[in-house]
Amino acid sequence: MALYHEVHGEGRPGAPSVLLSSGLGGSAGFWKPQIPALVEAGWRVVAYDQRGTGRSPAELPAGYSIADMARDVAEVMDATGTKRCHLVGHALGGLVGLQLALDAPARVASLVLVNAWSRPNPHSARCFDARLSLLGACGPRAYVEAQPIFLYPADWAAAHAAEVQAEVDHAFAHFPGEANMRARIGALRAFDVDARLHEIAAPTLVACAQDDVLVPWTMSQRLAEGLPHALLDRSPHGGHAHSVTDPAGFNAALIGFLSRQD
Repeated sequence: MALYHEVHGEGRPGAPSVLLSSGLGGSAGFWKPQIPALVEAGWRVVAYDQRGTGRSPAELPAGYSIADMARDVAEVMDATGTKRCHLVGHALGGLVGLQLALDAPARVASLVLVNAWSRPNPHSARCFDARLSLLGACGPRAYVEAQPIFLYPADWAAAHAAEVQAEVDHAFAHFPGEANMRARIGALRAFDVDARLHEIAAPTLVACAQDDVLVPWTMSQRLAEGLPHALLDRSPHGGHAHSVTDPAGFNAALIGFLSRQD
């Protein structure tokens, strides 16, 4: 089944498009703070709902993996006439970008990896164990109510309480089902390309927030040290979703990096 996708802007003739791949939620809507800024800066932007989420409903097969998600990105690129892209991936979406850069390097002009990682770590494993236990014991409503704790700094979430609650309600209304959520978490927990980072030649911006409570910022530091052509952009505050909590700062770093690749 074809995946839901959106194309924004026309971009400069011959320039690679920017493809946005979101994290565990899987929705193109995650990138709402970035799309207008990218289009205004002259980029053609492709965003999509990942398989088994949002407007791309599907029952994920057993053993669904990050490699499968990378093939889904290639499918979206084919469907939108996108030969090469600057792939911007948040968390799970960053893993998809790393995998695509390994599997189809000619299709990746550059990478932007946001609070991503190259191998499992015990702290994130503890967080996912807790989230899965909550999902199993209490159901989807409790799972999505807890989600902002892992995404946002406490001060930001308190100051944007109505916005956060609306997001939680939307996530509950569009919850992909427990089986799909477990399959997606299983895929990201199994991902490990740490020993292959040296194979990825694409210029890379590694963006992280030091107060991310889900993924230690040191995982981004490891990415920047292991990738041959990487820069580390380290924000002191903003949480796991600092592209949402600090869009101005994040967008400036993103567009600055992309302009240098162009």
